Amino acid sequence: MTKQEILAALEQKGLDDIIELIEDAENGDLEELELVESLGLIYEEDLNREVLALLQSLGVTIIYVVDDEEDSEDDE
Repeated sequence: MTKQEILAALEQKGLDDIIELIEDAENGDLEELELVESLGLIYEEDLNREVLALLQSLGVTIIYVVDDEEDSEDDE
């Protein structure tokens, strides 16, 4: 997907907060993003992957954190 296709898909779904993240990354205002890998950023898996790749191409470092619930399930 191109950047324009990603932005159009996000706009169509009303995901203005994700569009703002991309704009922040373009402006150099977003350097790192902490994310629970199992949850992702967007519910739709393919679009989530495309958005994360776009953010990384804009210089954003994705930091995956462990979900406390996920961690406690592993302990059981």
